[in-house]
Order: sequence, then C-alpha cells, then structure tokens
Amino acid sequence: MAALLIFTPAGRRPRVAFRLQAGAMKKDDFLNYLADIKKMMRGRKLLLIWDGLPGHRAKPVTGWIKKEKVWLRVERYPGYAPELSPVEYLWSPIKTKDLAHVPPKGLADLTHKVRKAFRRIKHNRRILTGCLKKAGILT
Repeated sequence: MAALLIFTPAGRRPRVAFRLQAGAMKKDDFLNYLADIKKMMRGRKLLLIWDGLPGHRAKPVTGWIKKEKVWLRVERYPGYAPELSPVEYLWSPIKTKDLAHVPPKGLADLTHKVRKAFRRIKHNRRILTGCLKKAGILT
C-alpha cells in the first residue's frame, strides 16, 4: 500500500493518491507510481516529502527524480519520525473504522475493504485536514 497526501502550500484542497498491490512495492513500482503522480499533477510542481524506505532511495528512482526536477523536488523526513508524515495519520481511520471488528474473508475481501476505505477518506476534507494538523503542517 502506498499513499500520498497532496495539498497546496497553504494546506488547502487536500487529496489522496493511493496505490494498492499484492506484495511489497519495489523500485519499479515506485517509478510507476511517480509517473502516475506526474500525470495527475498536470504540469504543476510538487514537493514530495517521504521517508528513507529503500525503494525510495534506489538508484533508478533517484535517477528518475533528478530528470524530473522541473516539476518535482524531493525532501526526506528524518529517520524514525512517522509523526511528521500526514500520510501516517490516514491509517488510523482505516484501521479503526473500515477494518475494525470484521476480519476479511481472504485477500480479495481485504483489498475490497481497503479500496472502499480510501474512497471514503479521499472525499472527507475533515479527515485529510486533520492529518495535516496532527503532523504539524497546519495549526
């Protein structure tokens, strides 16, 4: 699972770009995800702040990012600082509301429940703005 919380510099219009796949995300998966984000941004600039996951630091990924510096700038979170990432706060409403108390009946059912949860959350400005506040981006 990968998610990106996108918002204006003033914290307005928060939205979620979400990716779900079976297995761990590898460098090629991150390259595809970033290419999709580029399409979604439609020429707008993006400051991407992410953690030091090995797939984020892989040579093909960092090379692609260098070629895309016209629209994309990447900064890293400090190590072991999930409280600074607004995306980390997205997982709580999914776990406590959408996935709580109903064990999935297999991988397909779990996938359905997670996709449904993100459909609910991506339109909920209160939750998305709350994630920004908890991470200290908004006051």
